Amino acid sequence: MASSAAVLLVPREAAAQGVPPVTPFVQRDGTWGTVSSVTMLAGVGIVTLMPRVYYNDPEATVGWKGRWHFSMLAPALTMTAFSMMVNEPIKNAIKGPRPGCTIDYTSYNYPGSGCESFGGPSTHSFASWGSTGAGTTIFLVDTFRYSQGKFHPGGFIGNVAVPLVLSVFTSVGRGVHPGDSFAYETPGQIVAGTLTGFASGALMGLAYSFLQRPNCGYGNNIICW
Repeated sequence: MASSAAVLLVPREAAAQGVPPVTPFVQRDGTWGTVSSVTMLAGVGIVTLMPRVYYNDPEATVGWKGRWHFSMLAPALTMTAFSMMVNEPIKNAIKGPRPGCTIDYTSYNYPGSGCESFGGPSTHSFASWGSTGAGTTIFLVDTFRYSQGKFHPGGFIGNVAVPLVLSVFTSVGRGVHPGDSFAYETPGQIVAGTLTGFASGALMGLAYSFLQRPNCGYGNNIICW
């Protein structure tokens, strides 16, 4: 009985009940976080709402035309779905902690710690550069396939220049760390989101622009259903 009691009373190795809250919490610059979110949304919105600009279609009169296509929702929603996949299942599978965090702290997911989610690939960079990739290929196809190589500055600005500038600000916002704050993502996580996002968006825009002609068929309709 004494031996049994000694075995039962001997200290046992305790199982971990979870990682304690991060102390101190990881501070990140809220202003740059807001900037990166705003520029990401603006870039996606501009490319989605940008009309298809083309010149001298055989089924229309000669001259520059601009047409809005509801079919643009197809690549836009597809890229949104890709971004959601990056933001949750892909990040959780890769388990790349944000700057100032560890895998254990991130897995604990303590609210307000700055380590609630994994960082890579960067979802902001993926979505932002995805819109730039889509806009770039749409502009190139509309220029060389449907406009006889004629350059339209409006189409270039709306599909390429503005989204490109906004994407740069998005990536900068995710990587900058003023003062004692930590960046939202590491350079590697930002580059991973940038490259995969641009490639995915470019392929999506290429497929869409080849399958959907920029004109609305016969008549002077500006909006295509």
